[in-house]
Amino acid sequence: MPPDVKSLLSDMQHAVAGIELFTSGKSLADFKIDLMLRRAVERQFSIIGEALTRLRNVDAQIANSISESRGIISFRNVLIHGYDVVDDEITWRIVIEKVPILRREIDALLANP
Repeated sequence: MPPDVKSLLSDMQHAVAGIELFTSGKSLADFKIDLMLRRAVERQFSIIGEALTRLRNVDAQIANSISESRGIISFRNVLIHGYDVVDDEITWRIVIEKVPILRREIDALLANP
């Protein structure tokens, strides 16, 4: 695996770990009332989306092997450009339902040199 691909996947892996750390033991109610938690999670999602965009430019095949890669990039764009329409419930659902899948996919890609 080329170093730049590995680096981008590693950036994504670290951002996923951040989301998992920040949200561990938290609920949707906690998320809604804690501005710092929401902003921290949104920042990690922004990093994931940006790294995936760069990965797509370097190795589209690997980027496309990540399920919902287009949705991830679109979500990053909403966070950055449409910050005023971010729905906390949708963000939390992504944390709960999609982040574990993304974690497994990234881990599997990094396990294959």
